Amino acid sequence: MQNIPSVNLRDFLSDDPVRKQKFVNEIGKAYEEIGFVALKGHFLNDQLVEKLYEQVRSFFNLSLEVKKKYEIEGIGGQRGYVSFGKESAKGRTTGDLKEFWHFGQYVENNPKLDAEYPKNVVVEELPEFNSTGKEAYKMLEKTGVYVLRALALYLNLDEFYFDNFIKNGNSILRPIHYPPILNEPKDAVRAAAHGDINLITLLMGAQGKGLQVQNHNGEWIDAIAANDELVINVGDMLSRHTNNKLKSTIHQVVNPPRELWGTSRFSIPFFMHPISEMPLNCLENCINSDNPKQFDDITAGEFLTERLIELGLIKK
Repeated sequence: MQNIPSVNLRDFLSDDPVRKQKFVNEIGKAYEEIGFVALKGHFLNDQLVEKLYEQVRSFFNLSLEVKKKYEIEGIGGQRGYVSFGKESAKGRTTGDLKEFWHFGQYVENNPKLDAEYPKNVVVEELPEFNSTGKEAYKMLEKTGVYVLRALALYLNLDEFYFDNFIKNGNSILRPIHYPPILNEPKDAVRAAAHGDINLITLLMGAQGKGLQVQNHNGEWIDAIAANDELVINVGDMLSRHTNNKLKSTIHQVVNPPRELWGTSRFSIPFFMHPISEMPLNCLENCINSDNPKQFDDITAGEFLTERLIELGLIKK
């Protein structure tokens, strides 16, 4: 398989059971084989995408002094601004060549979670930045709900198995700016090889070369989506929960050829997380003699804390 498969969410949303099952089979098979798909038919419209990129570019064009006032200490970078080179991939000490922003959950009717999650940070200089981010967050979350419903069916679970775990989940929308490369990087890349922490990641901005995924033979292949597609991959939480039936694939964002060093790259992943109480224990129907239980029992909250420590975003 030399590139990632393309699927259309409209098949799943149709009233035709054959089309719906076709989507379930295609996305499940893709996640077993490579862990990535390109998805058409999602809930983001072109105008919203354009407006979000415009707001994101405007934010990252602000002076460092202004951006730094939105870098909030003590919350592991879960909201607001994270400055250049702060985050490194698991097992690496070299910081990635990126800066980013985090929008978090807009909790509805749950005072406990409202108190648990850090508050979203409001950018005073850009009146439409936060409202545009919230609208995109909601549409990506809605898309993710249906993808997980399809995967629940593929795993022979109730279609709505994930719904209560992801409602008010600790999901993050992360606009990323990879600035122009000014000097020969020693061993830093825009985003070093890593797996994502969460259930699934929905990525905007994979229309050009840069994102690469590692197939089962250890080869790096380009993951390039069409203009109307999101790239969606399995994260470590879902891989763990399915006893590695669905694959969390290692991926990276490589530096561009030297002639493009002077260009910025923007991408906007939505990391779909459940509530912290969700048990990530291996599903019984994913354990058998050919695939014995591979992971200890753990909750999503415990797993997230473990990984944020490994990434250097929070201290032990």
